[in-house]
Amino acid sequence: MSLLSFEDARTQLLAQARPVAGTELVSTLKARGRVLADDLVSGFDVPPLDNSAMDGYAVRCADIPAAGTRLPVSQRIPAGAVGHPLAAGSVARIFTGAPVPPGADAIVMQELCEREGDEVVINHVPQLGDSIRRRGEDIAISQAVLTAGTRLRAQELGLAASIGIPAVSVHRRLKVAIFFTGDELVMPGEPLREGAIYNSNRFVLNALLEGMGCEVTDLGIVADTLDATRQALRTAAHGHDVIITSGGVSVGEEDHVKPAVEAEGSLDLWNIAIKPGKPLAYGRVGEAAFIGLPGNPVSTFVTFLLLVRPFLLKCQGVRDVLPKPLQLRADFDWLKPIKRREFLRVQVNAEGGLVLFDNQGSGVLTSTVWADGLAEVPPGEPIRCGQMVTYYPFPDLLD
Repeated sequence: MSLLSFEDARTQLLAQARPVAGTELVSTLKARGRVLADDLVSGFDVPPLDNSAMDGYAVRCADIPAAGTRLPVSQRIPAGAVGHPLAAGSVARIFTGAPVPPGADAIVMQELCEREGDEVVINHVPQLGDSIRRRGEDIAISQAVLTAGTRLRAQELGLAASIGIPAVSVHRRLKVAIFFTGDELVMPGEPLREGAIYNSNRFVLNALLEGMGCEVTDLGIVADTLDATRQALRTAAHGHDVIITSGGVSVGEEDHVKPAVEAEGSLDLWNIAIKPGKPLAYGRVGEAAFIGLPGNPVSTFVTFLLLVRPFLLKCQGVRDVLPKPLQLRADFDWLKPIKRREFLRVQVNAEGGLVLFDNQGSGVLTSTVWADGLAEVPPGEPIRCGQMVTYYPFPDLLD
């Protein structure tokens, strides 16, 4: 079977992604990680009035021809209050965020002034507009501040709140069912019999999916039989948008996922020209999309980040789904390239270069904890120390 390039695999996978139907109204306070279904448009200017950028004195520049000018304080304007028009030849005590009174055309910070009773000495000659935040300088009325397909982080939620949005229309959560195949798998807390391994992939996938805001149904470890795998697929297809499995997607005698999916739906089995993570399966079971990941823990982690995560983001209704790589300097040599595109576990050092984890084996899960991203090695091309390489930082999986 010929190998599918990384780019072709991602393109084909994204072409199959179907954004979920259905929206719900969610409190802006509780919408972290959700995906906007509609644009958010401001009904007013932000800020709504010219206001002071700092604590100090609102002045008329024409009244202060030189440093050391003494003027009376005619009013006090705290944040949340509205002052009176500023009389010529006077100043207003003003605080950060308070509206600038009509007639004032600059703010002088309090550190440049000396208060003496009901008067103040201005030790600075201001320029027009100093320390004034202008009406609408952040957001103009009728401006679309957030567009549909935006995944809401803390800063987007703050922006929505700043235009008075108490609740947002978001796509419903993506419903994902997962299960794991392999009679060698046991759960932490159970005795580790000879020949068995603990099921780390179950914890990795649950955390990755929950970090993306998916509703996860974990069907656990499924026995290595065709009947058990088919039954798990039927259960997973009911009421879920996506099914993800780990292990059993190859063509060995004990790999039952492929024939089970073919019996219950349709399947494409891809051999992708990447390392780690060569085998990956895509298909459909009923109305649910199916993705079969390799069983090695690093392969599962890497293929999820590079291929599955963009697919799920598009299914969630996200507009921009592809990772944004950086160009960084390799502070290592990689002189044994292969025909597949490799993704090496690396860490950014104090000098801004990339250092390599010693053991790049697909079963070495410690490399994913140590690393903060992946360095891409094009097929057949060595990497030499000092060369610029493509670096994929791990996404913030808790945001």
